Amino acid sequence: MQELYQFIQTTGFLNISWGSTLMIAIGLLFVWLGIRKGFEPLLLIPIGFGIVVGNMPGVFEQGLAVESPGSVLNLLYFGVKTGVYPSLIFMGIGAMTDFSTLIANPKLILLGAAAQFGIFATFIGSILLGFNVLEAASIGIIGGADGPTSIYLASKLAPHLLGSIALAAYSYMSLVPVIQPPIMRLLTTKKERLIRMKSPRVVSQRERIIFPIVCFIVTALIAPGSMVLLAMLFLGNLLKESGVTDRLAVTAKTTLIDIVTILIGFTVGAKTTAAVFLTTASIRIFILGALAFAVATAAGVLFAKILNLFLKDKINPLIGNAGVSAVPAAARVSQVVVHQYDKSNYVIMHAMAPNVAGVIGSAVAAGVLLGILGN
Repeated sequence: MQELYQFIQTTGFLNISWGSTLMIAIGLLFVWLGIRKGFEPLLLIPIGFGIVVGNMPGVFEQGLAVESPGSVLNLLYFGVKTGVYPSLIFMGIGAMTDFSTLIANPKLILLGAAAQFGIFATFIGSILLGFNVLEAASIGIIGGADGPTSIYLASKLAPHLLGSIALAAYSYMSLVPVIQPPIMRLLTTKKERLIRMKSPRVVSQRERIIFPIVCFIVTALIAPGSMVLLAMLFLGNLLKESGVTDRLAVTAKTTLIDIVTILIGFTVGAKTTAAVFLTTASIRIFILGALAFAVATAAGVLFAKILNLFLKDKINPLIGNAGVSAVPAAARVSQVVVHQYDKSNYVIMHAMAPNVAGVIGSAVAAGVLLGILGN
């Protein structure tokens, strides 16, 4: 009986706290949303299961936690805190991305730039809510709807908030189909939603090869702080467009990015323990994250309406939401909302232009903030 009692004392049933119980429930909710609702399952399922693992009773006592030096989770998390995983994900994104629509219609890059207003609005809001300037900069990147960039910047400027920032960024990326449509409808008229855009011109292979090289040089000169992210993004795209490195491009956009997505999602989830997440700071970060997405979406849509005042060939403002860098989820949302009003109107290729511009824009914004604040 004494041995039985000692065994019972070592089990997690007697040692689990209310905070861990709540976090495990949140993790299971993420898994359910990914499986049942289809909200970015490639992100939510690894993150959700990681939350469950990281909050199991005994994980700290057994030296298995992310914070435990030498543990498996600690070693895997190394790629998050050093920025290795975000950089590799950018290479995969570059290998998957087609910049043709952006090259064919360069003015659409302005929609991607406009959506970055959410970053700087959130930066100001974070300071007003009591965060210091380094923390505010890290939180602000959530407004770009870019999980890897959020992780990269937070690891450099506010590593103590990395778990909460990463969870907020990926959560809202997953909820793009829920958050954006009401804002898009609110800010547009039925006539604007029915606008048809001309088919983009055909872009030559030479243009597609030159673009990542020139774009990297220009953006790296503007924002040296994000040079690594930009280099990986445009290297991945160059592998895709060169026509002679198909094997490398396929590896980058499939096997490599899949492995890194699993690792980054699982370890970020495991890092999000009750002690880290159930704080007033984390609650404020989630509130600011929601505000950031709303502001970024509204800025993209409104700027498209402003551009239409000066353009002969009008832009359907419903593609303005795609200026956030949730690729390609935001572009799909543009198409879904347009289809609700005109089943024969296809705008997804047009929406991909501000979408990929948003990826570049958020990386540049992170580089600017890192360059100013990182020293």
